[in-house]
Amino acid sequence: MTELIVLVDEDGATVGTAPKASSHHDRTPLHLAFSAYVFDPRGRFLLTQRALSKQTWPGVWTNSCCGHPMPAESNEQALHRRLDFELGLSADEVIELLPDFRYRAELDGVVENEICPVFGVRVSGEPTLRPSEVEQSRWLDWDDVVSGRTPQLSPWCVLQLRALVGHPGIERLRTPA
Repeated sequence: MTELIVLVDEDGATVGTAPKASSHHDRTPLHLAFSAYVFDPRGRFLLTQRALSKQTWPGVWTNSCCGHPMPAESNEQALHRRLDFELGLSADEVIELLPDFRYRAELDGVVENEICPVFGVRVSGEPTLRPSEVEQSRWLDWDDVVSGRTPQLSPWCVLQLRALVGHPGIERLRTPA
């Protein structure tokens, strides 16, 4: 089955779909995505490293989970689907943190060009990594992440972290349950 991404115009209105596998290149069209920041009951944040086999940003450390909603799928539905698929986790709580986040980034001629709402998620289990998606993961103290005591992070994660520092939703998730 061909995985499709949802193409959008500058205002975020859907203008079509395209195959995900052939859409990320030097002229990647603007499309929908999401990012998730996962916390455990102790308030630790899950940092992940993208699989070395990924077409885009292989081996790069980033937020817990990213993905693209399929046509007729909400961002939150996509989040639950990808959280299970990539990390074998299910969400106990989901908070939309940055509904209007948008970015463009380039690495080795491949561009990310996304309207990418950011979510905070609390889980109670331990991740079971899908090797084709995630190389490795680490539970970290949020303060270590925002102060830069991590490996080099993806450009979207760096931008998102700046906007998430002190965010009430993040503060709630990093408080032990």
